[in-house]
Amino acid sequence: MASRPRSSRARRALLAVLVTASVALPVSGAARPGAVPAPAPAALSPLGTAGPSGLEYRYAAGREEILAARDMAAHHGDRRRAATLTAMAGRGRAFLSFDGRDGGRSAEVFGELSGAERIAVLVPGAGVDLDHYGRLRRGAEALLDELGSGSAVVAWLGYRTPVMLGPSSLTSALADEAAPGLRAFVRELSVAEPTARVSLLCHSYGSVVCARAASGLDVADIVLYGSPGTGFDDATALRTRATVRAGLGGDDWIARVPHVEIPLPFVTLGFGTDPVAPAFGAEVFDAGDADHSGYLRPGSVSLRSIAGIVGGTAGGGHA
Repeated sequence: MASRPRSSRARRALLAVLVTASVALPVSGAARPGAVPAPAPAALSPLGTAGPSGLEYRYAAGREEILAARDMAAHHGDRRRAATLTAMAGRGRAFLSFDGRDGGRSAEVFGELSGAERIAVLVPGAGVDLDHYGRLRRGAEALLDELGSGSAVVAWLGYRTPVMLGPSSLTSALADEAAPGLRAFVRELSVAEPTARVSLLCHSYGSVVCARAASGLDVADIVLYGSPGTGFDDATALRTRATVRAGLGGDDWIARVPHVEIPLPFVTLGFGTDPVAPAFGAEVFDAGDADHSGYLRPGSVSLRSIAGIVGGTAGGGHA
């Protein structure tokens, strides 16, 4: 009987978040980067093998798409977007794909993908787009530095992320849209580098995306961190052969988000079981005192833990 009042309070708290977000949305939505026009990208043939010549072709095609989007943004008068895209097209940047429309879609490679023994695919959460791409890039660079040689990190911004604390961040609708693209991308990587150990690193709302895509993916690990939940009751419901792991930093505000699901007409709010809860059944890793944006911060406990998972040296066991 005692659980009912707590559940009721949690539901009311989540509804309060929704109401607050609904009021804030017109302000935040007005600044959505999707308002900046960009050309439709050319169709790409599958990567095939990750040989140097095939990769260079894809990287060159990505650079051309970025520059075309840069020119359109400059013509539109958005100097900030144009400057961001100029940097993305710079020497040493390597994009397997790019689409500047609707906030941006991209897949940037850090390290040497050809011959990589370990590949980490970063799946970001709410609020990440072309105008807020720097934090995703910094995390990828820090992880690559921690992993060392023989590794590659791919920052996969392959979907329209929800607005931070907006109503879209409380439902699985955008994750459902994103899942087929993530499945296709991971399969392409697996064909290109069939011997590489691939791990999905899923931050915040990205954990909802990974959970929706999990079934049938040939990856070693699905790592959920800073997660609001997945929309599944437990790890077995993901129907994956991968090891499902979860971590929550001591200073992460998302720990205060109620882990409930509220069925409403045509939509369900919330994502249910906390992935670090024993009932979920994931292998819980030490995330130290990470805050919500700090899991891949250089020198952090969480970064070392995640790098150990990607490298295949992390211990098992349910926490």
